[in-house]
Amino acid sequence: MSANGYRDYFKVLGVDRGADADAIKRAFRKLARQHHPDVNPGDKDAEARFKEISEAYEVLSDPDKRRRYEQFGQYWSQAGSGGMGGMDVDFGRYGNFDDFINDLLGRFGGGAGPGAGGFGGFGTGFPGGFGAGFGGAGGGRGAAPNLDAEATLSLSFSDAFHGCERTLAVNEERVQVRIPAGVKDGSRLRLKGKGNLQPGTGRRGDLYLNLKLQPHPVWRLDGDQLRADLPLSLDELALGGEVVVATPDGEAKVQVPPGMKVGRSLRLRGKGWPAAAGRGDLLLTPTLQLPETLSDRERQLLEGLREARSVDPRQGWAAAARL
Repeated sequence: MSANGYRDYFKVLGVDRGADADAIKRAFRKLARQHHPDVNPGDKDAEARFKEISEAYEVLSDPDKRRRYEQFGQYWSQAGSGGMGGMDVDFGRYGNFDDFINDLLGRFGGGAGPGAGGFGGFGTGFPGGFGAGFGGAGGGRGAAPNLDAEATLSLSFSDAFHGCERTLAVNEERVQVRIPAGVKDGSRLRLKGKGNLQPGTGRRGDLYLNLKLQPHPVWRLDGDQLRADLPLSLDELALGGEVVVATPDGEAKVQVPPGMKVGRSLRLRGKGWPAAAGRGDLLLTPTLQLPETLSDRERQLLEGLREARSVDPRQGWAAAARL
């Protein structure tokens, strides 16, 4: 304190004059723990220092008080209502330091949103990334803070189908997460006690992971069913027969009926998406796959087929198409 009674609250907390709210809060919490009377029993200097730190935090954590303090200096409290001029702390009313810190941050509007202590964001080592950090609403003045947080986790189709484990870097903590088999796009997982931290109390909310599935080049998820297009040749569509197809579990044999129509599906029961009631079905929709180039023999056979064709594929279509 200077001879005229002016306190430089920024120097008291050891922060720059341009420090933001989070930096001020971190500095206060560090100094408050260092100089709290419970940590320094009988030390009057520590108690006086603690009161000074608390006074500095009350002013700098309040946007209106800080504005007036920066504008009017030692006369800030006379420049508007609500001046403090000093702080009288009754330590006897608090059972321990954490009770005091929690009450103090609540009275000063500290809240407990992202950055309040526990989570500034995920570390750079997190696979897939969660973006800039957690979302979550801090509590307002006098209201119980919402300590829950949300983040998005991107999964490959294979990881979602089989289930997997992921190690997440959450602040300075590494969290092991088990992703069960059969999760779907938009599924939500709750990690209890891994959300935002309330300063001074050790209380933490829950972390909710919103799962996002990456698209697959072959498989499409339809409820608990898996769908895919099945390329077939002209002779397979026309004559039918047994063909070998790929499934998520490996190869399987299916019987294509003669004259298989494009657009209809072949069903493999119990080969679809994992679900609580068991596996869904796998639906394969045949599509005609023509070769980009024809061998001489293929061309001869197709020309013979054209000459021998007995049915006009557009019979009745032309008349129906007239407007």
